[in-house]
Amino acid sequence: MIVDLPSTTVSKVDKALNRLRKEGGVSAVSRVLTLLVQSGPEGYEEAVEAANAASREHPCRVVVLVAGDPEAEARLDAQIRVGGDAGASEVIVLEAHGALAGESESLVSGLLLPDAPIVLWWPDGVAGTKTERTLGRMATRRITDSAADDDPRAALLTLAGRYRPGDTDLAWTRLTLWRGQLAAIVDLINPATITQITVDGAPNSPSTTLLAAWLSERLPVRVTVASTPTAPTEGVTRIRISRPEGDIELVRTAERVVELYQPGQNVQRISLPERTLEDCLSEELRRLDADEVFGEVIKSPMIRTSLRSVRPSER
Repeated sequence: MIVDLPSTTVSKVDKALNRLRKEGGVSAVSRVLTLLVQSGPEGYEEAVEAANAASREHPCRVVVLVAGDPEAEARLDAQIRVGGDAGASEVIVLEAHGALAGESESLVSGLLLPDAPIVLWWPDGVAGTKTERTLGRMATRRITDSAADDDPRAALLTLAGRYRPGDTDLAWTRLTLWRGQLAAIVDLINPATITQITVDGAPNSPSTTLLAAWLSERLPVRVTVASTPTAPTEGVTRIRISRPEGDIELVRTAERVVELYQPGQNVQRISLPERTLEDCLSEELRRLDADEVFGEVIKSPMIRTSLRSVRPSER
């Protein structure tokens, strides 16, 4: 069910939501957190779809703040979605115009679940305005997506410069399967024999930089970050572990497949699908404490490393 509330107030939105819950026999007690989403007017529907999918694992109240026209007359338009239109959550979309466009904290404070953690998600990139950062102080966790920013490289540097515990980025979450596969490979060899590691990805890929920074923090070897202008994906495409016995390589050859090359062994095809927005958001909502590993990685000097362009080796 979708209910539109044009030219309304937060109080009226709250009353309408309570009425809909009573009519549907749903209790707010079943919600485990409040997910705040701050987005532009064009991309928020994709974020709502991801939140709805994630809510099946993490029942929550989703409050979406959509940037309205700051030059228009002060007005608050709202929409409430419950039932089949909201997954296992209840979705409140707030579009503030005019003077209300900069009042995000006062708009959401009356719609937060009592005694429940608050997670704030910026699906369009890294928060930049003072209003966005003010809203971030309310949250236990703050999720950004540097890959969605107009300048992913600059967004990652911004995040590194003002990191505080509770921050995370979906460019990091997209690396979970890569990190697990690399950890399994390193466990099978002597790390002391590794002479160099090269991480190759698409130009301006924050995931490539974050993976290289993680490796440099975990292994006492030289890690090089490279980029392939013709990369078929927006993320990591190749990892080469150099050893005197021969190189070990992981190469993405398809959207869901990575090939593993090892000296003296047949090529192995490994299922390593590119992670969806729903997958990444669900993973981040599983933990409400600070991600200490990400905190170490985002502060690594490797984050400020400039990428160099390379041609992929022939296989």
